[in-house]
Amino acid sequence: MALEDSPVRDAVDQVRVRVLPDGRMDRENAALYLGRATKTLAMWALQGRGPSSVKVGGRRFYYRAELDRFIHEEAA
Repeated sequence: MALEDSPVRDAVDQVRVRVLPDGRMDRENAALYLGRATKTLAMWALQGRGPSSVKVGGRRFYYRAELDRFIHEEAA
């Protein structure tokens, strides 16, 4: 089976997230990007774990570069 036909590749292609022009994502989109529940990211933020984030106007945002870094650190 070729990579482009694999179930994993299909699942990745179906995930769409909204990234703001400066590279930020809200918590819902960041959770989709990571394949985690929104509540998981909320709990990680309270515990000081997970990917780094910023709070703007009472909302938490995650930069795509930080999410990618978190994914690579988690895999290592």
